[in-house]
Amino acid sequence: MKRYHKSLFVTLLMVVAVLSSGWGFLVHRTIHQLAIYELPEPISAFFYKNMENLVSNAPRPDNRRNEDSTEATKHFIDFEMYGEDAAHKMPTEWQKAVQLFTIDSLLKYGYVPYHVIFMQAKLTNAFKLKNRDSILFYAADLGHYIGDAHVPLHTTVNYDGQLTNQKGLHSLWESMIPEIEIGNYLLYSSHKAVYLKDPTAAIWKAVRTGFAMVPEMLAKEKEVSQSFTEEQKFRVQIRRGRETKSYTSAFAKAYASALKTSINDRLIQSADLIADFWYTAWVDAGKPDLTSLGGALNEEQQKQWNTELEAFKKNELIQQQLLISKKQAPNNN
Repeated sequence: MKRYHKSLFVTLLMVVAVLSSGWGFLVHRTIHQLAIYELPEPISAFFYKNMENLVSNAPRPDNRRNEDSTEATKHFIDFEMYGEDAAHKMPTEWQKAVQLFTIDSLLKYGYVPYHVIFMQAKLTNAFKLKNRDSILFYAADLGHYIGDAHVPLHTTVNYDGQLTNQKGLHSLWESMIPEIEIGNYLLYSSHKAVYLKDPTAAIWKAVRTGFAMVPEMLAKEKEVSQSFTEEQKFRVQIRRGRETKSYTSAFAKAYASALKTSINDRLIQSADLIADFWYTAWVDAGKPDLTSLGGALNEEQQKQWNTELEAFKKNELIQQQLLISKKQAPNNN
């Protein structure tokens, strides 16, 4: 999700053809679906039967920003604002972070890794209560925040390249390029959901890795730009009476090529960790039997599940028209 705590800036920033938030609705929905295929049998049936719900609601936290003023900073963390080498020196426990930085600072500069742990506790409790609606609600939202934590530009105050004369980089990386390139992506992972002995360490590893990627992302954009004229790099459009500049598809493809598989890699890493967090919440809740919540598959559903798993393993979800995010019309409200 873009930085809505800086909404005044956002209205002035260049936009790209795909206007969405976070990973972009396409990727948020995609990683939720992929995560379901990585779950073990005791819970995979429940999640599969509710796949449409989970995939559809994957972008919900981004929509919620419109009516919830506290939502925005749950999606990112500006490490530079917390001091030198904060990515490695910040306390990973919420209360210790509050004592060191104050809650006002955390709410201002972002706290996504802490919020992931908050949501994990909510999902664990929902499993304990065997409340179907709550399980689905918190599973979808938890997955969204984990996805956002994997976007490198969600870890830096230079979130849109605005401090380095690279405005528009945010949506280019997380939305425009995946929209263009997803047909070429590897949408399969051999990862099987595992129990996280230390969920806090897992999510902090994700944001730290993303933060370490930022310098190269900025450098590659400048490097690729040297091969493009201003007219080749940007296109000018009038949106709602305002002139805006957006990256061209040609530049997006060249930049994607320069980044190699890094965007695809982060997409898969997001799905892997979502599956781990979902599974961990279920285990921590005492491994409740979910069949009473409609968690069993009938013969027809089992056959479809097997078909999708096989397509997943062959990286043929798109070719077989099984990727839900490619079927759904964009909803970027």
